Amino acid sequence: MYQATVPVFRHYLSRISDIVAVAGPDALDAAIADTYPARRQFAIATGFAMRTACSLAGREVPDLPEGLGPRLAVARAVLGSMKPADFEGAEGRVIHHKAGFAEVDQTAEQFLYLFGLPNFFFHMTMGYAALRVAGVPLGKEDFDGIHSYPADFRF
Repeated sequence: MYQATVPVFRHYLSRISDIVAVAGPDALDAAIADTYPARRQFAIATGFAMRTACSLAGREVPDLPEGLGPRLAVARAVLGSMKPADFEGAEGRVIHHKAGFAEVDQTAEQFLYLFGLPNFFFHMTMGYAALRVAGVPLGKEDFDGIHSYPADFRF
């Protein structure tokens, strides 16, 4: 459970920080249709990272600051303090949580793979897509930090 959460979330929270730096503060108000703006999408993704990792580690989910920069920094620090030993026994946990207005009980694996990770990536992608629609010059390499393309390459 540790490997599927902490390193993944730390990496992609770093990607969000870099995307925010490229976009600049004004672009973070961009939204797609009637969805939340990019700033809030990224804040929600950060909350899902904390909610997922902390629940699986048997920890309380900490309150995060309102500002996106501090929120990302605190979340990355909390994740950085977690160790594989914190997740021992996680597979046997049942996580009781809310999904919107629904009260849900899920095994740790269901919670991670069917709820936590998909919701994290949903909100990260919505923020990224809103910025793209607003004209922020982002590419796949900005999203995952792995790909590399020539500057003039387009899909």
